[in-house]
Amino acid sequence: MSRPGRDDSPDRLYTLTGGRARSAPDSPFDLVTLVVAECDPAPGMQSEHAAILRLTRLPTAVVELAAELRLPVSITKILLADLLAAGRVSARHPRRAALPDPDVLEQVLVGLRNL
Repeated sequence: MSRPGRDDSPDRLYTLTGGRARSAPDSPFDLVTLVVAECDPAPGMQSEHAAILRLTRLPTAVVELAAELRLPVSITKILLADLLAAGRVSARHPRRAALPDPDVLEQVLVGLRNL
């Protein structure tokens, strides 16, 4: 059973990825990797690649791209790997908040107890 408006037949997905079933093992992409376009779409470019470049003018997570493109995440990662190899996108993980120093937390706790 397929969802309305979604064409993810195996033939179409095979064509989109050039027969590749998964991205390279050293691929930097996971669900929360932020992708940013480094250029505008070029004439003659595969329509999905052009759509990715339009969607990533601002940093966008891989999972958001997959949802917007209505493609499985695994296929989206393969398309992103193509664009990354061509230098058309850059990828980075979101910044993680630095954990406070435990000594500082201890001092704050002691200070609060002294109040």
